[in-house]
Amino acid sequence: MNSPRDTASITAPGMLGTVGQMLDDGLLVAGADGILISANAAAVRFLGEGLVGKPLAEVIARDDVADLVAGHTSSCTLAYALETSVAMEFNVRVQRIDDGQIVAILLDMTSQRNLEKVRRDFVANVSHELRSPLTSLAGFIETILLNEVRDWPTQQRFLKIMEEEASRMSRLIDDLLSLSRVEVDEHIIPDERVPLLEVVKSVIASLEPRASRRQMDIVLVDDRPSQSNRPVMYGFSDEINEVFHNLIENALKYGYEGTDIRIGISSERAGYVQVAVTNHGEAIANKHLSRLTERFYRVDKARSRQIGGTGLGLAIVKHIVNRHRGTMEITSSDEGVTTFAVSLPLIAGQRAL
Repeated sequence: MNSPRDTASITAPGMLGTVGQMLDDGLLVAGADGILISANAAAVRFLGEGLVGKPLAEVIARDDVADLVAGHTSSCTLAYALETSVAMEFNVRVQRIDDGQIVAILLDMTSQRNLEKVRRDFVANVSHELRSPLTSLAGFIETILLNEVRDWPTQQRFLKIMEEEASRMSRLIDDLLSLSRVEVDEHIIPDERVPLLEVVKSVIASLEPRASRRQMDIVLVDDRPSQSNRPVMYGFSDEINEVFHNLIENALKYGYEGTDIRIGISSERAGYVQVAVTNHGEAIANKHLSRLTERFYRVDKARSRQIGGTGLGLAIVKHIVNRHRGTMEITSSDEGVTTFAVSLPLIAGQRAL
């Protein structure tokens, strides 16, 4: 999937081209033979570069479109799903106009689909996850109101537990709102320039005091051949910050006290930079690795809740990485060396000043 700026393949013949550039929906124009002669910026954003010159029936690979190009029909309306790293859904309207040209309009329905999914998942997940702390709170409140606990030390202990449960619910709600926002907008390609290395260094600086309290060091190792080049990407700085804050915080929580957290920067793939967060803790069995980014999935539920985990941090990371058209790989050795490696696409590197 390409950046909104990658529009070199766009042509704009006549009024259709002028109107097309004003649309947020995708507009494709093909000649009478079905070969594309124009694609507006939205179509390039949805479908990628190099559209002009391709057969319309190849770009939208559906029988209805092929029939229209062949002259069997003059118009059609269809639902079209595009499977990339982020699933997208469109309503497509195709019409052959008076001069023989074929016009296709792609209405992006992804946001609507995501909103419906988030709504369903929110009800199912929240009702389950909030029931436990609410039941606990209700029980302690009832006990105190009935005056069954008269001594102050016991009341203090109850109030402390109630405070922890209330804080847990607050964290859960914050993470749910963050996850819902990212899921709804996951298909929208970010268009801000983000200096990746500076963001990672900022996150490390913010978490170093917490690492010190556990006698842990966060070590940044840049293995790129040309370290003088600044890795710059299209993205949203706050979301990239959240990715590495969650991953490094996770490494601190689950790493053994007194061990180091290693942040490795490398460029194993052309056009991508990889940031790998490694800690030393309990080994994670292979059967769990593929499920760690599922919402509310925990390897050890009791321990996760004890250290303040909501079960949503890695799900948030996954959706943000998807939105930025990156990938994440999770590995864990028998010795308990666990690595979360995030690869993100770069724009042209800029030389450090």
